[in-house]
Amino acid sequence: MQITKVARMLAAARHMDPELEQKSYTVMALLDGGMLRRHKSWLKAEPPAIVVATIGSLSQLLEKQIFKPDSLRVLVVDEVDFLFKSSKQVSSLRKLLTSYSSCNNRQTVFASASILQHRRFIHDCIQQKWTKGDVVHVHVNRIMPMPACLYHRFVICGRKAKHQVLLSLLQSDLPESGIIFVGEQSEKSKKSGQASSTTVLIDFLRASYEGPLDILLLEEDMNFNSRAASLTDVRKGDGYLLVSTDIVARGIDLPETTHIYNFNLPKTAIDYLHRAGRTGRKPFSDKKYYVTNIILSEERFVLQRFENELMFHCEELIMETQG
Repeated sequence: MQITKVARMLAAARHMDPELEQKSYTVMALLDGGMLRRHKSWLKAEPPAIVVATIGSLSQLLEKQIFKPDSLRVLVVDEVDFLFKSSKQVSSLRKLLTSYSSCNNRQTVFASASILQHRRFIHDCIQQKWTKGDVVHVHVNRIMPMPACLYHRFVICGRKAKHQVLLSLLQSDLPESGIIFVGEQSEKSKKSGQASSTTVLIDFLRASYEGPLDILLLEEDMNFNSRAASLTDVRKGDGYLLVSTDIVARGIDLPETTHIYNFNLPKTAIDYLHRAGRTGRKPFSDKKYYVTNIILSEERFVLQRFENELMFHCEELIMETQG
């Protein structure tokens, strides 16, 4: 939905430019769910120039032969490292790259903020015929993977004090808008009927936080309409505190976010990079943006490992409520 909106803005701007060919560019969004009949009618009546889709929704149309891949000229796969690691989506992605269309008939663009071992990845692209042989690697920032405008901090506290430490940080930081990342609930915890960490934290903030920001929730178990409603609320223009799991760690563009709080550390340095990348997204801004980690003493070495891998420095913040 987010990318479709930007694509339509760009298509409209191109249409208005007198120096460019006056051609209409239609953009179709393929969302997961049951809208195949409507899409089928649209594809027959007016084939779109640009289709924005999830791997699942696009594969469904290709399997039912509603969408013909022979007209595909450019294929862009965003967050490609995540998709290749996803057991649910990797087989559909491989089919899309090799069975439904040939790399010889299209330009293929793979994008991510975190393609590790890129030489190996390029080799695989050519060997597996995901791309043509003349691959070009475009590295936006070869040296520093972490944006320079981010200021990283950590607070060490006991497990029972984490909620109060977060509340104290919100009161002292006065963020314009923020995202609070919480670890995902384990299957064992779900089966035992325990409340998720996100639910517990949301309840705590709604009872204790007295600031001006709206408190919102976004997590995996929410259905599509609930997720869309939360993001609509976030984009209304008022300040927000979005409590979320890693579902918003990649791709979500919320330029108003000034503060990230890792209530639970992510599992990997790559996940840390993507979480941190949800702030500092306003172009040409000279502001400082903050990534704050609330950790147990035994987690300090994990954060140090992230610092070494991603080449950034994290400063300790001493607070009175850390006990």
